[in-house]
Amino acid sequence: MLFGRLERLKRLNSLFFFWYKLDDWFQNNNGDIMKKTSISFGLVNIPVEMNPVIKNNDINFNQLHKKCLSRIKYVKYCPHCKKDVKQNDIIRGYEFKKDDYVTLTNEEFNKLKAEDEKTIEIIGFVNLNEIDPIYFEKSYVLKTNSKSKSFSLFKEALNKTKRVAIAKTVIGTKFYYVVIRLMKDALIMNTLYFEEEVAIPDEVADAKFTKKELDLAVQLINSLKVKFKPEEYIDEYQEKVKEALRAKEMGKKVKAPKARNTKTIKDLMTALELSLKNVS
Repeated sequence: MLFGRLERLKRLNSLFFFWYKLDDWFQNNNGDIMKKTSISFGLVNIPVEMNPVIKNNDINFNQLHKKCLSRIKYVKYCPHCKKDVKQNDIIRGYEFKKDDYVTLTNEEFNKLKAEDEKTIEIIGFVNLNEIDPIYFEKSYVLKTNSKSKSFSLFKEALNKTKRVAIAKTVIGTKFYYVVIRLMKDALIMNTLYFEEEVAIPDEVADAKFTKKELDLAVQLINSLKVKFKPEEYIDEYQEKVKEALRAKEMGKKVKAPKARNTKTIKDLMTALELSLKNVS
C-alpha cells in the first residue's frame, strides 16, 4: 500500500517537473535578444532598444538514437584532411566555379560594414497601405528605458502625419530595409523582404462565372464576417503535441483525432448554396 502511494507520488513529481520544464521553455524561447541601437531622423539621434516581438512556441525535440535514446551529435569533418574540424578553423567560401572558392574572413566581413549601418537610418516616409503585407518579415518593438523627448516627439509626428518610416539597418550580419510604424502606443519595426526574394507566380487566366455564382460567393463572405481577435486563435497542432506528450508521460497511447466527414461537391453552384445553408 505504502509502496503504491510512493510510486504515485514519484510519478506526480515527474509530471510536475516535466510540465514545469516545458512551460519554462515556452516562456524563455524568444529566439533573438535585445539590441541597443538608435534611430537616425535627419540630424536627430534617438537612442532605442530593439526587442523581438515574436517568440517561437513550437516544442523543441532533440534527435535521439532509436536503440539507446542517446542524443545525436553532429561532427564537423574535413574529408580531405580526414579529421574533425574546430569552429575557429572554419571560414566561409563562395564557390564561383566547381571546387574553386573565394573566401572571406570575419574581419573582412566586418570591414564591409559602414559605421552608419549600426543605426536605423530613416530614408523616407510613406503611407502604410503602399506596402503589401507579403514584404513583412520579422517584427521588433523599439523602446527607451527612460523618458526621451526625441522618442516621444517622433511617435507623435508619426501619429499626426499617419505615415510610416522607411529605414535601413543591419541586424547581425544581414542588411535590411525596415518599416517603423505605430501600433497603438508602441513603436514597431518590421524588417522587409527584398523584391527579388518575393517570388509571386504568374496568374492563370480568369475562368468565367455567372452573376448568380458571384452573388452567392459575396453572400457567403458576408455571412462569415468576423472581428479579428488574435487571442482566440491558438496553435491547434502544438496543443495536440502537448496532449500527446502528456499522454505518453502517463503511459497512455497517442490517439489520432477523428477525421471530419466532408463531402466533395463538384458543382460550384450546389457547393455555394449548401455552404450558405450550413452557416445560416
